[in-house]
Amino acid sequence: MSVRYIGSKARVAEAILDLAGPPTGGRFVDAFCGTGAVAAVAAAREWRVTLNDSLPSAVAMSIGATVGRDNVRFEALRGYSAAIEALNAVPGNPGFIHGTYSPASVTAGAVERRYFTEPNAARIDAMRAQIGAWSLAGDLTWVEEQLLLADLLRAANRVANISGTYGCFLKSWSSTALRDVRVTARPLPDGAADLRAVVGDVFELATTTEDTVYFDPPYTKRQYSAYYHLLETIHAGDAPEVGGVTGLRPWKDKASDFCYKTRALDALTRLVMGTTARQILLSYSNEGHVPQDHLVNALSEAGKVTLHEVKTIGRYRPNAQASAGGDTVNEYVIEINPVRLDRHALEVSQSAALA
Repeated sequence: MSVRYIGSKARVAEAILDLAGPPTGGRFVDAFCGTGAVAAVAAAREWRVTLNDSLPSAVAMSIGATVGRDNVRFEALRGYSAAIEALNAVPGNPGFIHGTYSPASVTAGAVERRYFTEPNAARIDAMRAQIGAWSLAGDLTWVEEQLLLADLLRAANRVANISGTYGCFLKSWSSTALRDVRVTARPLPDGAADLRAVVGDVFELATTTEDTVYFDPPYTKRQYSAYYHLLETIHAGDAPEVGGVTGLRPWKDKASDFCYKTRALDALTRLVMGTTARQILLSYSNEGHVPQDHLVNALSEAGKVTLHEVKTIGRYRPNAQASAGGDTVNEYVIEINPVRLDRHALEVSQSAALA
């Protein structure tokens, strides 16, 4: 089971890669990579892949979704399976997750948070500490570390006492939350994927005129850095100052303009107009802040625009309010093929104008 992610394109990833076509001389740049559902299909189709997200936890999950066996040999730990076995053998050791996101939070004077049972929280703390110790000792490459962190995030998510996101926890324990947390090795494809991974601002992401760039920006008010704050904390292995009933870590420095109705159209236009690529694919839906016709008209300045209706899918419903909004979402992709004059054509055009 993967992490349930708002706006996940797992069900339309194949259709998106069909629009991208076969690999070219450039890279497939997944600029809002999320859990890596689209990037994984791109890697399987032998694209060279660049991953980017503002959330380190998302980049780790995307690395986990795209690596091949030869990217992560785990030579210092006698292989991937051995590393997983060693993690599962680590005894629980209460730390920040235990003291902040399990019922043990009461002892520190906070509300009783029920994201994890106390035994599971202590084991998550211990496994995160073990990954950190291996990394500090030089026993892991950066990619190997990110894969193990992605596996830990999936394991934690399987026993999290939540309805879908970490915006809140359930009052009563779910049956899955009462299971013992356990990390599992995922099947990895043979060979090595050609991967680059960046944690950064999408507006600063470098691309080339040979690349296909895929944008899947947030299109509702939900801020990912807040809704998935606990995954960020587990990935970071830190102990931030948290507040409120949910124990929310500081997140506003990563607030996205795409999530604000008054800023979304300008942000989307700036993003596309500032991107160097041979092809741009932009996912959006009928739920988005920006009406479809407004978005198509604005992006037409960048080049030839084609609207592709991708699929009608079931709505992501983490709570009753979302369920009341309807059953389905219409997903579409806007394809932009930038108009670029080469130097010779530009000189000819300028000469004709002067004549």
